[in-house]
Amino acid sequence: MNSIYHKNLRTVNFFCAATQAQSVNLVGDFNQWNPSTHPMKQMPDKSWMLGVELKHGHHRYAFLVDGVLTLDPRAQGITRNDKGERVSLIPVS
Repeated sequence: MNSIYHKNLRTVNFFCAATQAQSVNLVGDFNQWNPSTHPMKQMPDKSWMLGVELKHGHHRYAFLVDGVLTLDPRAQGITRNDKGERVSLIPVS
């Protein structure tokens, strides 16, 4: 059954250009907005990257840059989370 489940997942690469940041975490509806679940990795050019497996559908997310909720300028759209904060939107198909 797990193999069927994994076929419904797609790896999505998230990039954040916060070169001065000490830490960047990916938060979203796919991890219950938990900042400790998806810490991003700093690349040699000082930008941040993380690949996450997401299921089909639309996902709300944002970057936590040094604890500050930050929109993704490369996102497909902007929506609001359950707290009414503006967050980014990505479709996965």
